[in-house]
Amino acid sequence: MQELVAKKRGLKGPKLYGIVIILSLVTMFLIFFFISWGNTFGKTKSVISEERAVDIMNSLYKDIKVTQLPPIKENVDLEIQNLADILPDISRYNAQVRPLQGTEWIEIVSSTEKATVSSGGPDYNRWLVDMAVAFNSLRRVIDGVQVSVSVRGVASGVAMDYISSGKHVPDAFTPSNTLWGDALSASGRNIELVTPRLTGNVAGIVIHKTKYEAFIAKYGPVSVESIFKAVTDGDFTMGYTNPFASSTGANFLLSLLYATNSDDPLGPEAAKAFEAFQNNVPFVAYTTLQLTESAKSGVLDGFVHEYQQFVNSPDIKDDYVFTPFGVRHDSPVYILGDISPARRAILQQFVEFCQSPESQKAASRMGFNGLTEYQPTYLDGKVLPQAQKLFKEKKSGNREIVALFVADNSGSMSGRPLRLLRESLINGAKYIAATNYIGLVQFSNDVQIAVPIDKFDLNQRSLFTGAVKNMTDGGGTAMYDAIVVAEKMLHDVKPAHPNAKFMIFVLTDGETTAGSGFNDVRDMIGGLQVPVHTIGYNANLDVLKEVSKINEAASVTADTDDVIYQIQSFFNAEM
Repeated sequence: MQELVAKKRGLKGPKLYGIVIILSLVTMFLIFFFISWGNTFGKTKSVISEERAVDIMNSLYKDIKVTQLPPIKENVDLEIQNLADILPDISRYNAQVRPLQGTEWIEIVSSTEKATVSSGGPDYNRWLVDMAVAFNSLRRVIDGVQVSVSVRGVASGVAMDYISSGKHVPDAFTPSNTLWGDALSASGRNIELVTPRLTGNVAGIVIHKTKYEAFIAKYGPVSVESIFKAVTDGDFTMGYTNPFASSTGANFLLSLLYATNSDDPLGPEAAKAFEAFQNNVPFVAYTTLQLTESAKSGVLDGFVHEYQQFVNSPDIKDDYVFTPFGVRHDSPVYILGDISPARRAILQQFVEFCQSPESQKAASRMGFNGLTEYQPTYLDGKVLPQAQKLFKEKKSGNREIVALFVADNSGSMSGRPLRLLRESLINGAKYIAATNYIGLVQFSNDVQIAVPIDKFDLNQRSLFTGAVKNMTDGGGTAMYDAIVVAEKMLHDVKPAHPNAKFMIFVLTDGETTAGSGFNDVRDMIGGLQVPVHTIGYNANLDVLKEVSKINEAASVTADTDDVIYQIQSFFNAEM
């Protein structure tokens, strides 16, 4: 090639060889660039070294006023509140479709991927809402009485808590998959399957295309078994969602346990294998949004997803390969309790309406009914509650958890926010295992170490409870200074806990008025790689989300009447 160019231009001698060398160097550079780009595609996060992060931390820390509060002990209440008592009224989840006035009607609680309507949000999650509106518009009459339906969208795991506790029991329930129905049946709830499929969907493992070929070359076809092997070997970084709330997370958890020992998925062999798997899982996401954001940043090689969501997410669909797993997500429909024959007839007519060819075409346009050829793996949903308990015990693998709570007691938290914060910590602490190492920092203008890090035995719980109950509000808000102090405390105990999982929980309204700012601590947080989870009370949630997403942590709001339930769910996933 180079000789041909030279002949055309009349080049020879040293000038020719110089051009050949330059062209060769350019070619080598381009090859190196594309190889490097392929290896790092999607991993765009810029993270400084831990050593540099420690330097920033120490530099910031020396200018922060830190005081040690005197210890205060209070009696510890370890009694777990009744689930029905901590669940908010069902009106917290507004009905997406209300019944027609003057009609005989039924209430259907549905999983959110088919019953969510959000202002300005995607419209592919509203299929069942549209079906209910269309059904009601027909003004059907059964035995001389006009009928209608009401639809309320609630995450399947949350809906199960309402139903199993008796806090709210609708006429019908359509979760994403049959695992929830099986679990409700095993709990003794009166439940009857009406149809195993309202519309088609599947759960799947998605792997980035740059990793896919290398994965199958080493581990064979993608399956829960091969993913389990790759993650346990430390060759693959996997993420999944909270199995207490997420249908896909619950499906994946049971699939993992069955993959380790299908004859005894809850036995010691399966538990030990699951613990080894969790040692190499960076986190279990509290929400699907947290999971997908982490995937986009390049932290994960693969994660779980529903196919209907996958096909409606071009930024994921174009870069990942989807492989179905576990039970199908075909939206089964159940009757709950002894409803009247008239209400049974309404539900039956609505199910038939949804299963009509025209309704299924509408579902297909929203991403449902894909991968109809997939044959599911058998999983017994009756063991889901025991599997969730095993997850709670083993989710950190064989690693200790060392966590610091960073609580805002500034003047802006006065009144209801601080009251909710106290309730969150006192009740949430009941869900923290005694084997964890816990500390508490509080902040206003300055930062106070209320409870140094120690094992969360009864003595430490007593100190923790005393510090929380005696918090008083006042002063400005030095949130980022408090995060620096928390990072320093965790860094100082690392030598004593070399294999631990470290995390920080910041409880605040997110308004910083004193001390360091976000730009001062952003690189430090990223370099130290400790997840900073944020819990907002009457908060600037955008600010808190920016803090949390640095290291793929969760950000939740806790200023509603379901604060205790939210914290319980949060700690089930993280602690």
